[in-house]
Amino acid sequence: MTKKKKIEPLTGESLLKKVKELDHLNKEEKAKECGYYTVTKNGVERVNMMKFLNALIDAEGIQLDGKQATNGRGGRSASYRISVQSNGNLLIGAAYTKQMELQPGDEFEISLGRKHIHLKQLDREELNV
Repeated sequence: MTKKKKIEPLTGESLLKKVKELDHLNKEEKAKECGYYTVTKNGVERVNMMKFLNALIDAEGIQLDGKQATNGRGGRSASYRISVQSNGNLLIGAAYTKQMELQPGDEFEISLGRKHIHLKQLDREELNV
């Protein structure tokens, strides 16, 4: 029985190219062919899927360890993007209202543009007219 020489794990563009060439194999076989395995003392080959998948993520340029906005608490940060919900509503979340220091009961006048919505906060004096 001939011993297979272990290759150095591929990274970057060479990893992406090799994975595309191996599209007929399952993910474990791809990882092994790209060098992401170890051989135990007993001669058993073990595929290291975590290292393989992390290398693919890095090769694609995806940043998973981006800086998180931390204010000492959990929760979401404002992304400044919203989507129309299935019921047709637009929901402006608490992250925005907190940032604007809005309080329950604050009222706004809505004016519509071609592709924008303008909110004008009404003063308490305007409401008492």
